[in-house]
Amino acid sequence: MRSPLLASKSRTGLTLLTVAVAALSLSACAGNKPRQKLAYEERPVEALYNTGYQRLQSKRWMDAVDYFQEVERQHPYSEWARRAILMQVYAYYQNNNYQDAIAAADRFIALFPGNPSASYAFYMKAVCNFEQIVDVGRDQGYAEAALAGLRDVVRRYPGSTYATDARVKIDMVNDQLAGKEMTVGRYYQRANQPLGALNRYKTVINNPDFQRTSHTPEALYRLVEVNLSLGLTEEATRNAAVLGHNFPGSPWYAEAYALLNERGQSLDVKPEGKRESWLQRLIPGGA
Repeated sequence: MRSPLLASKSRTGLTLLTVAVAALSLSACAGNKPRQKLAYEERPVEALYNTGYQRLQSKRWMDAVDYFQEVERQHPYSEWARRAILMQVYAYYQNNNYQDAIAAADRFIALFPGNPSASYAFYMKAVCNFEQIVDVGRDQGYAEAALAGLRDVVRRYPGSTYATDARVKIDMVNDQLAGKEMTVGRYYQRANQPLGALNRYKTVINNPDFQRTSHTPEALYRLVEVNLSLGLTEEATRNAAVLGHNFPGSPWYAEAYALLNERGQSLDVKPEGKRESWLQRLIPGGA
């Protein structure tokens, strides 16, 4: 099951425009005929490439791959072959053949590392891993691979549109990884292993990348809970104060405030009440 944080392919599909040949005049290929193995026949490179592109337009992804592979086989040292590899990356990706897409991207990078279109190959490698991220209860290998790839895109091509999108996805992946730490921390806490829980929650609040995620307020609250269970009232109060200073309107701070009050501890910052909407301020009692 893929994580709900994953972006749809409609956005990434726009990147095909960066590798398409604008000068080509192509006609749409209607229908969705059953796929047949492409027989070898020596043909002009333009005909092979154009047919492959037509298959892309018809969303016949694997048929398109066949034609672009034929471009590579019959015309291996041409400009068309270079473009055909990128088109294979895109077609494999659209067909959810992520490992094949990554392999094609790696092949392009190995053959043409200095080509401007290498940015697309690096980006698509990261996206293929990004779209395989699973829920926080499972291994986060894809999330870690996606994070490394996305950071590589930002480092190599900081001013590109790929880097802009990669930065957004980096925040999403960090939220995923922080969520994993929280899941493990809660497990340790329920299992009465407070030290293991403390380490996981501290990872969330001490890691600069995780501090900006949605999990930080809960992590601080859980530290309050665990420290109180260990009799570390001063440490619990300090964590609650940090929570109140940074997230005064968070329900997690309201919980921490109430918990410490029960233990006879006071905090300087009172929890903020539920804020009225702009409509309620204009029309008392409004929605």
